Amino acid sequence: MRRFLINQAKGLVDHSRRQHHHKSPSFLSPQPRPLASSPPALSRFFSSTSEMSASDSTSSLPVTLDSINPKVLKCEYAVRGEIVNIAQKLQEDLKTNKDAYPFDEIIYCNIGNPQSLGQLPIKFFREVLALCDHASLLDESETHGLFSTDSIDRAWRILDHIPGRATGAYSHSQGIKGLRDVIAAGIEARDGFPADPNDIFLTDGASPAVTIKTKTLSHRVRVHMMMQLLLSSEKDGILCPIPQYPLYSASIALHGGSLVPYYLDEATGWGLEISDLKKQLEEARSKGISVRALVVINPGNPTGQVLAEENQRDIVNFCKQEGLVLLADEVYQENVYVPDKKFHSFKKVARSLGYGEKDISLVSFQSVSKGYYGECGKRGGYMEVTGFTSDVREQIYKMASVNLCSNISGQILASLVMSPPKPGDDSYDSYMAERDGILSSMAKRAKTLEDALNSLEGVTCNRAEGAMYLFPRINLPQKAIEAAEAEKTAPDAFYCKRLLNATGVVVVPGSGFGQVPGTWHFRCTILPQEDKIPAIVNRLTDFHKSFMDEFRN
Repeated sequence: MRRFLINQAKGLVDHSRRQHHHKSPSFLSPQPRPLASSPPALSRFFSSTSEMSASDSTSSLPVTLDSINPKVLKCEYAVRGEIVNIAQKLQEDLKTNKDAYPFDEIIYCNIGNPQSLGQLPIKFFREVLALCDHASLLDESETHGLFSTDSIDRAWRILDHIPGRATGAYSHSQGIKGLRDVIAAGIEARDGFPADPNDIFLTDGASPAVTIKTKTLSHRVRVHMMMQLLLSSEKDGILCPIPQYPLYSASIALHGGSLVPYYLDEATGWGLEISDLKKQLEEARSKGISVRALVVINPGNPTGQVLAEENQRDIVNFCKQEGLVLLADEVYQENVYVPDKKFHSFKKVARSLGYGEKDISLVSFQSVSKGYYGECGKRGGYMEVTGFTSDVREQIYKMASVNLCSNISGQILASLVMSPPKPGDDSYDSYMAERDGILSSMAKRAKTLEDALNSLEGVTCNRAEGAMYLFPRINLPQKAIEAAEAEKTAPDAFYCKRLLNATGVVVVPGSGFGQVPGTWHFRCTILPQEDKIPAIVNRLTDFHKSFMDEFRN
């Protein structure tokens, strides 16, 4: 059965490679499970999976791998993929078999999930949420002794915008109008250019918005919306950075489009070269692919770079000249850690160049999951849709209507993120202390991990300018590469599995994000709390030395 699945997956990938660019990134390739040579602590998990596969082969159930949508088989999402599944099983086994492992806990450095790693929520945000969800508290005298005056005032204002003051009811499919007004005002204050609340679509995080656009254009709800909008067949393509956040490759695969890769330049700090964009665009068009849009992630995920404003101008002009929709993933806009870089939204850049609604189509994504707030589980976010005709906007609204509406807590949080306490407000000082404390700590953690990685033999790591990740390159010995090939796994995945088994530290192989062929990387978050960072550095350093010694040429 395993051989059949591998051959089946290879067939899909081979077909994809024939259709796409000859440098199809390795994240599109399947990552088979390790075979008998896997580390002993992991073997029990694979054996149970093998037994299930054997029983599946004789199943009479109506749904099999042969009968499901092949686009689902093609879809990969490494951030929560095989290595994380192994880590979760190890975590369960640790509860009863602590002595079987050389570590006492699993440290998840695989995903941007701050609060799961100890980050506390912003008090003002949670006070407002609590009061909105339990509005009867606003009539209690004791509430004024427990909550700040501005959180009480904000809750009243938000509830006034909600019909029946019912946070458990559906809202308008674009989101509550009063909250969209607040978000538009926040965008205008940030950029210095007008923003229209009718351009705002509130979503369950950034992902759904990305997906909506692909069907006509080809983050999860927002990303999925845009993918549905833009992509109708594999002849519709989206230019995506490599390395990229695998949400994009997964969404494109699910909607049957073609990923057109452009490679970020690691040697120049993950720079985006317009010459490479043009080359990839022309090559895709020569193959009959209609390239509909360009994805830009700024600050970068997984690479952590912050684009220079001049580079952003070049990107906007490129999209204008080539007639491409610009999909701007800006969910890490608060996460900038170096003094010589600053976040500028692509809308601000486009407007400063004199481009208006009739000149360029631009969709910007924001999320409450990142920044300093880290409210991943609340699933809040928005997309700002500009430069689309009224009839296309009607189709976008129709797609939003299919999902009825995004969750109300996420909508409220999105408005709070774009309109936090201001000077003079009761919560302002404590809010600023929380925000600045979180961001300064992230900057310290990023620098500590960056320095530690660059001290390792054969490892190079670019400067951590923003976002929540480091993406170091590892030059693996040939013996390690051969050992990975013997286990039928990518060399960087082989390294990451060995790291997990030896240290309990979970990172994601670069092959899950795409990389220049022949290079190997892994993504590591900066999110474990400061008191955990020394342990991570020590575990990683000891493991890496042992690994290199074992496989030294």
